[in-house]
Amino acid sequence: MSDNVVHLHKNTDPAPESATVTTLTVVPEPTPAAPVPLWVRSGRAIRTAVTHETTKTTARAVARHTLYVAGGAKIAAKRTWDGRTASRYERMFRAAEAVGNHEMASEWEERGQHFREARHRRRMDLLHSPVDAAKGVAVSAGMGVGSLVALGVVMAIATKDVTQVVTPLMATIDFINLLITIVRVVWGPALAIGPFLALLALWAIGSKQQAAPAWALPENVRNSEGEPITPSIVVKALRDLGVPALRNAIKEMGDAGASMLGPIRIAGCGVEVDVTLPSGVSTNEVQGKRRKLAENLTRHEHEVFITIPQAARTVRLWVADSGALDEPIGPSPLVTDETMTADYRKGRAPWGQDLRGDAAALSLYQRHLLITGLSNQGKTASLRSLALWAVLDKTVEVRLADLKGGDWVMMDGLATVLIQGPTDDHVIEATHMVEDVVVEMNRRIEARQLDPGIEFPALICIVDEAQVAFMCPVKDDQGQPYGGSKATSRYFMAVRKIHNQGRAVNVLMWQGTQDPTDQNLPKLVREGAHTRASLALGTESQARMALGDKAVDGGAAPNLLRPGLDQGTLVIASSGIDIPKGQSSITVRTHYISHDEATVIADRAKALRNGVTTLHVVGPDREDRDPLADILGVLGDAPRLFTQDVLKRLSLLSEDAYGTWTFSDLKAAMEEYGEEPRKSNGRMAVHRDHVVRAIANRDDTGSASASE
Repeated sequence: MSDNVVHLHKNTDPAPESATVTTLTVVPEPTPAAPVPLWVRSGRAIRTAVTHETTKTTARAVARHTLYVAGGAKIAAKRTWDGRTASRYERMFRAAEAVGNHEMASEWEERGQHFREARHRRRMDLLHSPVDAAKGVAVSAGMGVGSLVALGVVMAIATKDVTQVVTPLMATIDFINLLITIVRVVWGPALAIGPFLALLALWAIGSKQQAAPAWALPENVRNSEGEPITPSIVVKALRDLGVPALRNAIKEMGDAGASMLGPIRIAGCGVEVDVTLPSGVSTNEVQGKRRKLAENLTRHEHEVFITIPQAARTVRLWVADSGALDEPIGPSPLVTDETMTADYRKGRAPWGQDLRGDAAALSLYQRHLLITGLSNQGKTASLRSLALWAVLDKTVEVRLADLKGGDWVMMDGLATVLIQGPTDDHVIEATHMVEDVVVEMNRRIEARQLDPGIEFPALICIVDEAQVAFMCPVKDDQGQPYGGSKATSRYFMAVRKIHNQGRAVNVLMWQGTQDPTDQNLPKLVREGAHTRASLALGTESQARMALGDKAVDGGAAPNLLRPGLDQGTLVIASSGIDIPKGQSSITVRTHYISHDEATVIADRAKALRNGVTTLHVVGPDREDRDPLADILGVLGDAPRLFTQDVLKRLSLLSEDAYGTWTFSDLKAAMEEYGEEPRKSNGRMAVHRDHVVRAIANRDDTGSASASE
């Protein structure tokens, strides 16, 4: 049928607009499908039944429990063989020899020799044992019968009945006959049940040891993550690492590689084990296969850390409990302990927890600091937490340049200088700030030469987002660049001077930078830091820039941290933090202090001080300045300041207006209105009251002139 629509009636008259046209559609009957052959249907049913998950689970369970018996028999046979022969000693001897531990090999050889001598004596004793056993049986039987007869005589005398003489002997015979009867009754069932009990015992041994192929084990065992770390699992993970020399050495060891492992110790939220590699296998071959090793241990890559302890040919594995590193750590003690104060010289800043779950605290005393990492990984929060602890020591002075802006506003009233912003003008002012710190450092060095016993309070110069300063292209009036990594760079040279001499007089340089390169973090600057810490990085070359070759060669790998997931996790190389013996770095999960919490801590620090006037340097200087108003401004709430400090603060406020001022200029500005600096404790100082009176005198003079 070619047409599916058949018109039964054809109306030649035009249909009215409101008329309804009815169309009948005739659908042809479908052609019946050919019947599916029985063998096809049967095959499909069989395939469905065979491939059904229930069938596979059942078959796997049957195979597993059957193989448990075979595996248990193998384990029992091996244990029996080890107990009856010297194979255990031979195996341990070969294992110690394979790893090059000749002292241990000699010890096992000696133990094996003692075992053979003892076994020989036992076998020689067996040659004489039948005669000795016969003699023993005869003597025992005679003594037993004699004892029973003697007991019967006593009973006969007591009862005056001679027949009682044999009563104990007959009772013993009856008891022996009863035992024989019991054995005859039980023997048959025992022979029938015994094999089943033996199979059950073998099954229990195999089940406990999971002695079945992996495909037969339950799914939760086959696909489980985070299974307990045992010696066999560690050895198997190393054997399957893809290092031929390591695999062959493990196969040759009689103990299947167990002698390579030290004790597995619980370490925080994971376990730790030292692995002594066999001859011909280097530590970097294992370090380079961290991901594969982690997967062999049923862990994620970030849950396995490989470090190099002091022992030769040894790697230290730290394996986290599955998922433990994804759990947040507790709040900072700075937040929970409202009474906490700081001691710059003797104290340690609470920074976080190491991988073992122990508190990680950092000493800041006379140590320059560098923190780097990719963007948005927690660099500023990590740096800020140290600064918040430091300012809880009221003797510590902080000068701060935030070349991004917005993350350090709580330091207003704590930092004596606060620069916030990413522009070239902010970089220029940050450079001036660092150069002024150099001036203060030189003043302290000169004072130390005159008085070697003098001590200075800590002065910490912090530059966050320091890569902005290094990459700044602006030049000064003499054509000298502010940024860059050459000796002509003003910022670079100022940082280098502080690195070279600052720590001796407690002048420290802290820098935070991101995505390090040779351009935005020069080699000489990064190597001048005593404490170097890195968050997640992209490449190993960046890790070497951040921490140095020694730390990376020793196992430090910030490039293996997960960007976005391991925020706040730092790899640290520093003498100011407790690092396990033999390691060159430590991984720390830092406490996160929110902006609001940081503000509360900063307020506590402000309460410990008499008041700090923060100089806010933002952009170009004004052409016309009011010296007396500026002097009063830099004094802040302080009743007086030494003239040197006033000149320094005026210079920070406006380099153009006050950069060349001397004591004479300061004195002249005040003498014009009847006041001048005076001595305080043997040093010239500017008194706040004197400045206020000078301003009042000037205002009075101005009013009088206006009235005239």
